[in-house]
Amino acid sequence: MTNPVSVGVVGTSWWADAMHLPALANHPHAEIRAICGRNPNRAQMMADKWQIPQVFTDYQKMIDDAELDALLVLSSNESHYPISMAALRADLHVLCEKPVALTYAQGQEMAVLAAARNRKTMVPFTYRYMPNNRYIKALLDDGYIGKPYHLNLRYYTGFGREGGYNWRFDQGKAGSGAIGDIGSHFLYLAHWWFGEISEICCQLGRTVERAPLDPDGNSYEVADDTAMILLTFANGAQGSLHITTLAYEDTPFGQTHHAELHGSHGTLYAFNDWNTVQRVSGAHIGEGPVQEMPIPENIWLGARRDTVHNTYRDTFREQDNMTREFITAIVEGWMPEPDFRDGARIQQLIEAGIESDKKRRWISV
Repeated sequence: MTNPVSVGVVGTSWWADAMHLPALANHPHAEIRAICGRNPNRAQMMADKWQIPQVFTDYQKMIDDAELDALLVLSSNESHYPISMAALRADLHVLCEKPVALTYAQGQEMAVLAAARNRKTMVPFTYRYMPNNRYIKALLDDGYIGKPYHLNLRYYTGFGREGGYNWRFDQGKAGSGAIGDIGSHFLYLAHWWFGEISEICCQLGRTVERAPLDPDGNSYEVADDTAMILLTFANGAQGSLHITTLAYEDTPFGQTHHAELHGSHGTLYAFNDWNTVQRVSGAHIGEGPVQEMPIPENIWLGARRDTVHNTYRDTFREQDNMTREFITAIVEGWMPEPDFRDGARIQQLIEAGIESDKKRRWISV
């Protein structure tokens, strides 16, 4: 009989409650042993809801005293590096939300320590696991488009349309704005689909006027709310990413995802409206015009498909993806991905994009 993996969770946000804790609770080999949050009442509420026996307000004390095998770092961006490093030094396996750190140097340090300690790590780039994106990956690996020529990815959402203070646009707390918050997801997809990225050129926008002071009355550097990114891949392919938090999308969730990929043998398109449509279409040379390509059952794996959010729930709560995959990897002794090396690489691309915007030129990575 396999011993359960004793897990501690740092963070009590709605995201922890909706994404990670249900996945852990549904895993047959996970035991949620402790939770840590800055607000003791909120932490206790989460512990009561998920039947977690130990509650902490100090992550180091939890690492020292809770007898854990693994830690989930689901706290604010600026805390990812110190908490993950403390966990790795205690020989814990670590899942850390993106961005893995505020700087590439920090991300590299985390990846190096994890490798030295032979610890399992994960950075949950969520969209990798959605069925339409996994189907695109399978088609690319199968040579559907042949030699990659170029891709165009668009992430449209509108949460940045309102002014006022939002920590996501506070450079000191978030590390970057739209390019890191939502752009990191599509930078990861571009890297996953087309391979290593060798150059980046970026224009960042700070379009909506933000509050000049944070809730504590301190001034802060306002981060970007849009990003236009050009990529050169090591294989010679080109890429463009349009990332915006300012798009009005008339859908219940207020966002849409678009992907267009072209190569020597054909074309692929993907569209997700985060309501009821999650579609892949394609045209292979010699097989007629672009037409919808139904996502196969071995990609769905039984997930509901009536709405995108039901697919989302099943993909992460019921299937061995992301958080559940992290636990399974610990139990079975293999390295999951994306890991801290992937997280550091994406952080490097984000920093190169910010540098490109400041210097108004291409940056080699």
